[in-house]
Amino acid sequence: MTAYTGTLSLTGQTVLGMQTALATRKRGLKTALLFVGPAVIASIAYMDPGNVATNIQAGARYGYALLWVVLLANGVAMLFQALSAKLGIVTGRNLAELCREQLPRPAVYTMWIVSELAAMATDLAEFLGGALGISLLTGIPLMAGMAVTAAVTYGLLLFEKHGFRPMEIVIGGLVAIIAACYLIELFIAPVAWGAAGTGMVLPSLPDSEALTIAVGIIGATIMPHAIYLHSGLTQSRAPARTETERASLLRFSNREVVVALTLAGLVNIAVVLLAAAAFHNGHAGVAEIGTAYRMLTPLLGGAAAIVFLVSLIASGISSSTVGTMAGQMIVQGFVAFRIPLWLRRLVTMAPAFAVVALGVNPTRALVISQVVLSFALPLPMLALVWFTGRRDVMGRFVNSRRTQAAAVAGTAAVVALNAVLLLQTGFGAAA
Repeated sequence: MTAYTGTLSLTGQTVLGMQTALATRKRGLKTALLFVGPAVIASIAYMDPGNVATNIQAGARYGYALLWVVLLANGVAMLFQALSAKLGIVTGRNLAELCREQLPRPAVYTMWIVSELAAMATDLAEFLGGALGISLLTGIPLMAGMAVTAAVTYGLLLFEKHGFRPMEIVIGGLVAIIAACYLIELFIAPVAWGAAGTGMVLPSLPDSEALTIAVGIIGATIMPHAIYLHSGLTQSRAPARTETERASLLRFSNREVVVALTLAGLVNIAVVLLAAAAFHNGHAGVAEIGTAYRMLTPLLGGAAAIVFLVSLIASGISSSTVGTMAGQMIVQGFVAFRIPLWLRRLVTMAPAFAVVALGVNPTRALVISQVVLSFALPLPMLALVWFTGRRDVMGRFVNSRRTQAAAVAGTAAVVALNAVLLLQTGFGAAA
């Protein structure tokens, strides 16, 4: 067996290693690393430029007051990513496929259309963010930055042809870059740690605009396409041959979700901390990524500004790549046909090019796209809660009462926040 691994691809070696580990019940860090990948890829959705835009606004306008929203959203995201991974491992189907197989046709097509719109809103934020970072760092026009971003993301997507492992390693490297950048920023920014701790544990919404940003944070943190994607990444990555192996897979998966989503949550908290420390006192009006970059130089130094842009570029390129992967999975799952990769990339890029061509403010477009995502979020959340709570679908791995209650509460909270925002927007328009 050992001699044979030399002729296998990186992905083949990983699969063989996982099968051996499951059969022999091996433990240790080296064994655990074999199972790392799906949650890392899904976690990039929680560190995309949409998060950066909403978190900058949250920190600049309200200081540390909305940190509790970031923490709450990350906890709910962790639960739903774990449920999505479990669905794929237990059933061998992804969420979109199960919806197609078990829901009425009108519901399937409605969910597909809403999911496609969410995928476009997602890619708008991710693609624009990466392009904006390249444009600011190099001084080239934004449209040229978009062309560079398009070429790089398409190149990254080609790694999928070599199996899942190369893509996981590339995305994992970009996640490490993002995390390292914000760790550096926290050493530079004068964070008021006492006030930050208070903001994490004491919920507050200072005004109506804070509610809009809070919903945007939720839409940027708990991503519809990530819920669909995670179940697809786990459905056949390491097929379990027995119930015991399936239980082991779930343990490895849950640990990875906790670690990967904790890292993503810390990155989001770091963005709010940076914006609060740099802009809230005296520059609370900072609401755009470009303005934030330009003001970081006089406030914290040129190194802080460059590190910020590097993280933004890594975030935009990696999340746009993952978003296209999720879009492919969604359309294949709901309507059972495959779109050529280049066409999928072209369709999801179109809204971003339209925004730039029409002269729409890029950062405002990023924040609005996150609110759109928040409104699209309840459908996959409801479907995931329903499927993972059914014993005829999940068998012995059906959600416990406590898990089901937490998932229902998380979904209800998202729906309630959306309803409040919709009422507020309606009354504001009427006035």
